[in-house]
Amino acid sequence: MDNVTRRGFVKTAALATAAAQSVGAFELDELTIAQLRAGQQTGKYSAQTLVEKYLARIRDVDRAGPTLRAVIETNPQALEIAQALDQERKARGPRGPLHGIPILIKDNIDTADRMMTTAGSLALEGSIAKRDSFVAQRLRAAGAVILGKTNLSEWANFRSTHSSSGWSGRGGLTRNPYALDRNCSGSSSGSGAGVAANLCAAAVGSETDGSIVSPAAMNALVGIKPTVGLIGRSGIIPISINQDTAGPMARTVADAAALLTALAGVDPNDSYTQASAGKAAKDYTAFVDPKGLRGMRLGVARKFFGYNRDVDGLMEIAIGEMKKLGAVIVDPADLPTHGKFDDSEFDAMLYEFKDGLNRYLAGTAASVQVRSLDALIAFNEKNRAREMPYFGQEILVKAQQKGPLTEKAYLDAVTKNRQLSRGQGIDAVLAKDKLHAIIAPAGGPAWLTDLLLGDHDIGGSSTPAAVAGYPNITVPAGFVRGLPVGISFFGAAWSEGTLIKIASGFEAGVKARKKPGFLNSAAV
Repeated sequence: MDNVTRRGFVKTAALATAAAQSVGAFELDELTIAQLRAGQQTGKYSAQTLVEKYLARIRDVDRAGPTLRAVIETNPQALEIAQALDQERKARGPRGPLHGIPILIKDNIDTADRMMTTAGSLALEGSIAKRDSFVAQRLRAAGAVILGKTNLSEWANFRSTHSSSGWSGRGGLTRNPYALDRNCSGSSSGSGAGVAANLCAAAVGSETDGSIVSPAAMNALVGIKPTVGLIGRSGIIPISINQDTAGPMARTVADAAALLTALAGVDPNDSYTQASAGKAAKDYTAFVDPKGLRGMRLGVARKFFGYNRDVDGLMEIAIGEMKKLGAVIVDPADLPTHGKFDDSEFDAMLYEFKDGLNRYLAGTAASVQVRSLDALIAFNEKNRAREMPYFGQEILVKAQQKGPLTEKAYLDAVTKNRQLSRGQGIDAVLAKDKLHAIIAPAGGPAWLTDLLLGDHDIGGSSTPAAVAGYPNITVPAGFVRGLPVGISFFGAAWSEGTLIKIASGFEAGVKARKKPGFLNSAAV
């Protein structure tokens, strides 16, 4: 964004003084899904050559070179799958826009193949799912190639209050490709770093509260956290039945929309998706509009400002740009219930995690020895040197102490969460000011990874939409001292199409994404 550059928020000259890891040129660098699809149509690429090139990129950048550790495991059948898809294209034509497109998915999403699903934990090492998750089924049906699994904050960051995002016992620490000593945020750390570093065309993350939108923001990506129920959750290692969802992470709004189209659908094993029948769009890319901000009424959630003056300054420039692009800005437009459901959110999660994880583990293959939360806690204690070298498992212990989902304390917490986040929260603000969406900083910039003390609070606006189960889209807004910062747009249930239109208008007008430089450290 030119205005941001002129005002000093992108300090390009300063970056020249920071040493960078040597990363060679990559033929597929920053190519969109549409460009990769066009390349297959003309014969420039095949699914096989795309897979070969991305696998080589993973070897060069993720395993060697900067050693990002974004990918926890590559799919040993990826080339075989790609070859079959190439033959199918020749015989019958493509299945759709994702035919032959290599996609990475988070290592808490089941695949019934030769890859493990472990949530990054050594306790589930060797765990092969009995059946594909709904997400994997949808990707395969769309003709995508599941290229591998991405590293994550272990147990999707629901293990310790002092954790370091992006670290797992199985995968080690994922590093931010913009500055390798900085954090990727979590829990979809590997999906964020992998897409940012062009290790795949796009990736699937999962979110309970911030785990898609935060790593997307810190890696200059578009992240879509959809309405809970738009994408089926069967086969995803759970935290919260009321808040969990998978979602796309991509370098452009159009790519994220294409992936969302493939993922959305009614899951016979997830009752929450029944509500999406008749509400899901057939093609979310149809909402992509470079002039999408015209006439949109956007409210500024000011209570999410104030964590960082440079981020606040960047947001003010973004708001000014949106006005120029035709948006009507209502400022302020704060939730009257801001900050009033944080405790009840966490309490409900503890109950739901225990119930959901016990159900998931009980259904794993007989070879999996850890088949309950209690057994997981015991495994971690027994393997403390490998599993808990930096932080503990106090959240797991708290969850184990909770009772069943029939307890009054749990039911009261869920009721409170829904009332304060929905009717008295997001819905109230949207109705009061006749808004299409609410805007706020997604957080950031990325903090220095600190394995001794854990994560640092850098703000963020994910909680209202997460607790409500409503959609939230983050888009690159610019850079602060060479580190990406995102802006979030969140709104009513099933408003993904409207949010995509808004986000694509912002993206087209601002053009903030820049590919990573693999610096050893940010220029500060």
